[in-house]
Amino acid sequence: MPPVRRQISPYAARLRREMTDVEQTLWRVLRNRQLGGIKWRRQATVGRYVADFLCVEARLIVELDGGQHSPERDGPRTAALEAAGYAVLRFWSSDIIESLEGVCDTILATAERRRRPSPNPLP
Repeated sequence: MPPVRRQISPYAARLRREMTDVEQTLWRVLRNRQLGGIKWRRQATVGRYVADFLCVEARLIVELDGGQHSPERDGPRTAALEAAGYAVLRFWSSDIIESLEGVCDTILATAERRRRPSPNPLP
């Protein structure tokens, strides 16, 4: 897995200062362990990428996509993060506006599933 850097890169620091309205809306729900008691970081540096939201414990990244995003453009980035052991959930900005509760339900279910230890197979 690529390292998650605790030190904020200048690029990530700028992204934190200039969060979009939908990023701010989701961050208000994720911050301070408000969603399922899960710890989230915003604009976290993972390897050479900056993830919108990262849960280290669940190895889960949440990305919010606006008009500048597309599967073709974001595919290599998503593939690299998944190859490094992270699950990547992508939501359109309109999903946050129209169905914040549904987005949060999906994030929570995925994080809880990934946080659970795998059961030991019976001998």
